[in-house]
Amino acid sequence: IAELEKDYLELSDYEVDIASDGETGESMALKGDYVLCILDVMLPGKDGFEICKAIRKEKNIPIIMVSAKRDDIDKIRGLGLGADDYITKPFNPLEVVARVKTQLRRYVRYNNAANTEEKDAPIAEHDVRGLIINKNTHKCTLYGKEVTLTPIEFSILWYLCENRGKVISSEELFENIWGEKFLDNNNTVMAHIGRLREKLNEPAKKPKFIKTVWGVGYTIEK
Repeated sequence: IAELEKDYLELSDYEVDIASDGETGESMALKGDYVLCILDVMLPGKDGFEICKAIRKEKNIPIIMVSAKRDDIDKIRGLGLGADDYITKPFNPLEVVARVKTQLRRYVRYNNAANTEEKDAPIAEHDVRGLIINKNTHKCTLYGKEVTLTPIEFSILWYLCENRGKVISSEELFENIWGEKFLDNNNTVMAHIGRLREKLNEPAKKPKFIKTVWGVGYTIEK
């Protein structure tokens, strides 16, 4: 499967390396100059979840998880560790190519915005009770300490801040952030909200920033 996917990605002008075990894959991901990782959950040695966690501690590159299990817990766990997307086997190789292109477009936009100095542009910034998020610099701080967010996490938080006081459904978040049609059984948004709350040190029962309106969606209060 990896070799087949490599062929398809190379036909789209990507350079691809393959690791067949967890330890090698983790070493390559951390030491190499890669812009995206596709991680199978089931790997000899370290599994994809462990590798995802290790990568996310050091890098914000997009991570796509691949699993033969359709159990939502696996998907949520993978995304909760910082993965940006997941695909379940069996899959069409062209689907993976499409997902890779989507993630890399978002990653490039994010980094271009973060590296561009817009001295004359007005500061696009929200300050929510000590949580500051700046769209020009793509930085987020909590009580003066920088919070490292992935491009998708930043986009979710920015969207909620832009719509403070409104309750935003999972469907609206997903379709605006991912640009794809939302399915009722999609737990992607919930997993990313959980990851954001962890990074913001939010208590599960009484979050200060991102609040759940059960049966409706999520909100950041004014």
